[in-house]
Amino acid sequence: MTKKEIKEKLDFFVDKYNTSNFIINDPISIPHKFTKKEDIEIIGLIMATISWGNRTSIINNGIHLLKLMYNSPYDFTMNYNENEINHLEKFKHRTFNGFDLHYFILRIQDIYKNHGGLEKIFTDGFKINNKSDQAINYFRNYFIPKKYKEIRTKKHVANPLNGSAAKRINMYLRWMVREDSNNVDFGLWKGISPSFLSCPLDIHSGRTARKFNLIKRRQNDNKAVQELDISLLKFDSKDPVKYDFALFGLGIDSKFELI
Repeated sequence: MTKKEIKEKLDFFVDKYNTSNFIINDPISIPHKFTKKEDIEIIGLIMATISWGNRTSIINNGIHLLKLMYNSPYDFTMNYNENEINHLEKFKHRTFNGFDLHYFILRIQDIYKNHGGLEKIFTDGFKINNKSDQAINYFRNYFIPKKYKEIRTKKHVANPLNGSAAKRINMYLRWMVREDSNNVDFGLWKGISPSFLSCPLDIHSGRTARKFNLIKRRQNDNKAVQELDISLLKFDSKDPVKYDFALFGLGIDSKFELI
């Protein structure tokens, strides 16, 4: 297929998958329960972090999480006390457990109280060189300061500068930054251009990207993400990560065959 034909096919599937129906069975359905910016930011970060494995399980655990937070993520986070860890101890999604949730809430609380909030941290990170891997690393340095460098929860915060594709944080950034006329992504953070975002790369989107020869690298790592970024920017320089809908959707579609 020519590049033009690939773009046309991907554009078609973006239109197919980037609709309100996408929300229903996706982890983004949990932050969509809220309208307050800070609620969306906080529950969005935690939901993106636990978004691996069976999507039904992810959403069910998201509902459990909301109950633990009394359906008020921002108020719960800002009033949380480290002595309340027992309240969270039964939460578990795969290897993300109650202690990890406890740590996340305390660090998010610190970011809002002392560093201007999640939007400011990521916006400042993108100012380094307008690349998502640098912005994610900037956030990670705030989220896991040196005094916590050995904490078990660090495995749940991707480090793209060590090679990680950082799929879940890139997905979170898509949620927060990308302007979406279909109201799937929120477009809350106006200080970051959608053109700076990287596509969330996993086994599904990677499989589709390789079928279309958008990436040659075999591993789903940060180098592959950068390769995919270059390809997608050629299709849409202003909104390259809209193609995540097509790549992911086709990747989980067992009927998809490259024609």
